[in-house]
Amino acid sequence: MTSSTVEFDFEGTVAVVTGASGALGSAVVDRFRDAGATVCAVDVVAPDEEESLLEPDDRTEFYETDLTDEDDVADLVDRVVDDHGRIDHLLNVAGTWRGGDPIGETDIAEFEFLLDVNLKTAFLTSKHALPQLEESEGAIVSVSARSSLEGGEGDGPYRISKAGIRLLTETLAEENAGAVRANCVMPSVIDTPMNREMMPDAAHDSWVEPAEIADVMVFLCSDAAAVTSGAAVPVYGEA
Repeated sequence: MTSSTVEFDFEGTVAVVTGASGALGSAVVDRFRDAGATVCAVDVVAPDEEESLLEPDDRTEFYETDLTDEDDVADLVDRVVDDHGRIDHLLNVAGTWRGGDPIGETDIAEFEFLLDVNLKTAFLTSKHALPQLEESEGAIVSVSARSSLEGGEGDGPYRISKAGIRLLTETLAEENAGAVRANCVMPSVIDTPMNREMMPDAAHDSWVEPAEIADVMVFLCSDAAAVTSGAAVPVYGEA
């Protein structure tokens, strides 16, 4: 499977992409740049660090930010607006997966870590970007997960955090109807270097490529999805 050839015109718009140094985040940065947007790439991992997959160009500005810290997030939004004058698209990609123990054996630090990285980041960036998104009649797209639709053994805190993303999305859509659209995507297994390393014997060909998920996210920010808000969109591929 390859990325779509469908084209969108985001010239003159500004996209904020969190988790921009990761496999999915960097693909989202590429897709919005291809559509003509100026991209504000946000992560705690700088582009020059070994684990970063982000390749900035003249349409990209990197903002190193701790998205779990509200003061840092408020400062990020101020800096983006000072630098670029607006925010049109917020892509909440920052997140991580952790397996683990049953709830009765789960350390509180592990639970809090997943809620912070997967849910608190999206809550804070959405909260502080909303005034700018209202001005631009913009859109928020966050990343939930197929596994958030039901309970499961061994990765409960992850599923809980990603279910929170769906409810955050529905709440944002309800509270900002007619002003800001909010949707989320629900991947199954994303074809990333980390996932291949963790699951070397899995059927990698059935996994969804980051660029394919990025295509759906750019569509959800476009005028083609002008009547869509509050949706949780499956991006399962064949997995």
